[in-house]
Amino acid sequence: MLDANIKQQLKAYMEKLQQPIELVAAYDDGAKSQELRELLEEIEPMSEKISLRTEESNDVRRPSFAINRVGSDMGVRFAGIPMGHEFTSLVLALLQVGGHPSKASQDVIEQIQQLDGEFEFETYFSLSCQNCPDVVQALNLMSVLNPNIRHTSIDGALFQDEVEKREVMSVPSVYLNGEPWGQGRMTLEEIVSKLDTKSDEKEAEKINQKDTFEVLVIGGGPAGAAASIYAARKGISTGIAAERFGGQVADTMSIENLISVPYTEGPKLVAAMEQHVKEYDVDIMNMQLAEKLIPASKPGMPHEIRLANGASLKARTLVLSTGARWRPLGVPGEAEYRNKGVAYCPHCDGPLFKGKHVAVIGGGNSGVEAAIDLAGIVRHVTLIEFGAEMRADDVLQKKLRSLNNVDIITSGQTTEVVGENGRVSGLKYTDRNTGENHHLALEGVFVQIGLVPNTEWLKGDIELSQHGEIIINDRNETSIPGVFAAGDATTVPFKQIVISMGEGSKAALSAFDFLIRNSVE
Repeated sequence: MLDANIKQQLKAYMEKLQQPIELVAAYDDGAKSQELRELLEEIEPMSEKISLRTEESNDVRRPSFAINRVGSDMGVRFAGIPMGHEFTSLVLALLQVGGHPSKASQDVIEQIQQLDGEFEFETYFSLSCQNCPDVVQALNLMSVLNPNIRHTSIDGALFQDEVEKREVMSVPSVYLNGEPWGQGRMTLEEIVSKLDTKSDEKEAEKINQKDTFEVLVIGGGPAGAAASIYAARKGISTGIAAERFGGQVADTMSIENLISVPYTEGPKLVAAMEQHVKEYDVDIMNMQLAEKLIPASKPGMPHEIRLANGASLKARTLVLSTGARWRPLGVPGEAEYRNKGVAYCPHCDGPLFKGKHVAVIGGGNSGVEAAIDLAGIVRHVTLIEFGAEMRADDVLQKKLRSLNNVDIITSGQTTEVVGENGRVSGLKYTDRNTGENHHLALEGVFVQIGLVPNTEWLKGDIELSQHGEIIINDRNETSIPGVFAAGDATTVPFKQIVISMGEGSKAALSAFDFLIRNSVE
């Protein structure tokens, strides 16, 4: 199962075990059980603190295995084989159950330990999902820290009957005590905050006590990260408030156009960006959603940002880098069947549609890449492009046309997503050339039609374009003196990671220049 290099690295990690752990495996007669057996038998000899035995109870999923701390009721369970993106989750689970300390902040650890109640979590993941490990690892850690918490991670592709029964059509999907509880990427802090009803109030109190920043960055994507680094390097007080550090990048599977980095993946880049920001004296305030901008009453006075939790932050200058999100189709049925067949991340949710017919809406690079990826998983893909021809790079179009389980429809306007029994059963589209209406029977719709800037909260306070983008000049200045903007939320053309990083850096330098030219009254 593991190559020699990975075995060597894993063995080195296992030397960090402080407590004995037991691997308890449940097999059946299938091929996947044999793979799991091979994996666990390779792990067992890596440390004298690891033992392996077979589960006798029939009341467990098969194949699956638990990682338990010997002499306690602490442990986690994986239903399936945690390879791919989940291999790191396996390594961390082994270490944490084995007593190796977590890197989570002490405040969060104490918050988890103080949670009262019984929590039985189940998380459905796919091995190709780059967002799932965050949720799996967070809940695994929580089950190690609090004896009232249990967690089982389930490979949805391996337990298709269970997925069908529970109508799981998006990952990660989290169940708590048998009921749906959450979907999509969630950080440890977000999960704890959702369980601890007083967490927003506590966080607001802390934020309200902060001094006025010289530069406050709103948004934690590439533009925000770059802006905070460039501001902090000038030796001025810098804060960054983000709803989710990393932004869209955290949902991006492969990145091949970041200069000097031939290939990376979104979550890896986000981790690297966050680590880089932490190298400087930057006050990082994650899980903070900005709701209102109150401009300074006169030059030299601070601007104010009001947050969703009721707290306020003040700063002499602002860098707005709130990014963008997937653009919805805006047709009947889309919202109703979201996560019930309507999806936006082919890498995350594609494995749940194995053997099914799906559509991809959008013929740009994202849409064509999604169709290519899905064609290797599903039975059939129909790509629908609004325009007369696809807009994707030629190399991608050639690859798509070479696949025998893909149909391409151009000049097609999607008009409705339809469903039966609570899930997608098809879509309707109009041929824009003939005006004919068509119905396409299918089981999944992946929407890939571009982005919408996250600027609704700024309407009426700052000048926006007709598309909702923050209007900036070549120095990243907005219509408000001392307020700058960068990245996908602005009018800068070409929404790319490398461009956002450059724009964020430029905005921070412009903010610094503004500060040295404007004295405080």
